[in-house]
Amino acid sequence: MAGSMLALSACVAGPDYRAPQPAALGIPETYTQGNNAATSEADLSTWWTRFNDPALSSFIDAAIANNLDIVQAQTRLRQARESLRQANSAFLPQVSGSGRGGQTYRSGGGGAQVDNNGNVISSGSDPWSGSYSLAANASWQIDLFGELSRSSEAARADLAASGYDLAAVRRTIIAELVSNYVQARLAQAQLAIARETQKVQQDNYDIARWRLQAGLVSSLDEQQARAQLAQTTATIPTQEANIKSALNRIAVLTGQVPGEATRTLEQAAPIPIAPFNVATGIPADTLRQRPDVRSAERALAAATAQIGVAQAQLYPALNISGNIGSSSTSIKSLFDIITGNVFGNIAQVIFDGGRLASQVRSQRAAADGAFAAYKQTVLTSLEDVENGMNALNAARARKAQFAIAYEASNNAAILARAQYQSGLTDFQTLLNAEQTLLSARNSLAGTQSDEILAVAQLYNALGGGWQNMDGRPQ
Repeated sequence: MAGSMLALSACVAGPDYRAPQPAALGIPETYTQGNNAATSEADLSTWWTRFNDPALSSFIDAAIANNLDIVQAQTRLRQARESLRQANSAFLPQVSGSGRGGQTYRSGGGGAQVDNNGNVISSGSDPWSGSYSLAANASWQIDLFGELSRSSEAARADLAASGYDLAAVRRTIIAELVSNYVQARLAQAQLAIARETQKVQQDNYDIARWRLQAGLVSSLDEQQARAQLAQTTATIPTQEANIKSALNRIAVLTGQVPGEATRTLEQAAPIPIAPFNVATGIPADTLRQRPDVRSAERALAAATAQIGVAQAQLYPALNISGNIGSSSTSIKSLFDIITGNVFGNIAQVIFDGGRLASQVRSQRAAADGAFAAYKQTVLTSLEDVENGMNALNAARARKAQFAIAYEASNNAAILARAQYQSGLTDFQTLLNAEQTLLSARNSLAGTQSDEILAVAQLYNALGGGWQNMDGRPQ
């Protein structure tokens, strides 16, 4: 009998899951650009430390510890862990117990009551009688066709997916914090440029007024200088607001109230310097490194296991139940007589209007959808890496050209200012030179931040930021 039960329990319904191979997902062997050097897990896990910016690193540590999106993802992971425990508990017998006791009063009683052996059960003068019982009931579902096994398999996959979802949230939060930190430093740099330019343009305005008073120029120069100064001054509140917005976002990302939390960042500091080399590895690495890809794969595994759960419900279900108990009119004799029984119950759905068969088809459709979602996540990940490399290459090319533009426009502005002061050129020439210099300085600062953001984008696309996470899924 035991051998037959084991043979039956080995009949697990539904398909056995096999992870899709890279060829089935259309993954190429290499990226179209960038280097294919193997990525280091150590570099990926703390990629932001390559910027050599202690302030940035400290705020990322705070975000990892206190960010509320991460906390919410941690609670979902805990829920998934408890769901697995609940699924596994179905393999064990379910036992419940009950007890009852009390006294019954009966008025108008006659003489003493005796049993067949002449023993006194109750005295005629005592109207009270007792009743006591204890019972235990047990039931056990035999996993004949793997319904419980597939449920546990699905719960394990869901637990792993929740772990990867937590990792994906952490990865996203780190990238967002880096982005806001760089934006804050860029706004500080552009604010400094605006204030330095404001001083120069104030000097130009003073010179134009002096030359007007001396009768050397018309009021046109003065008004143009005044307009230029006002336009530059108007950009200062915008940059100050940009700094505040970025710092407020950083505070919230670290789970803190905006204001005091980012006070140390109000002191201007340079835009971080981007590392020159970023190893991209090969596209197949994406399957290991991206937590959203691994979560999608585990979701596919769970959906496949649910097919087995639905299919097992088409087959007979076997339950074993039993109980044991005792009853007596007194506590001391409660265990004198103990009774019990064991039952086996087998049930098979004969007609349900096609409901169970429809559930199987529904789960198969869900698994097909999960595969499509998994493949879509893989393709999107490869797109993210390619876009990250494109952004980095473009930023570096633009940075090199804007460095040239800044040097040339700075030389031109110095010459134009000297010539205007000497009366050798008109104010419009100086105005154009100053405006070109301001634009070149802002553009160069912008490309410096674009380079950093492109590096962050590429590391985020490669799946960096979660490899050293405590209790990370394997």
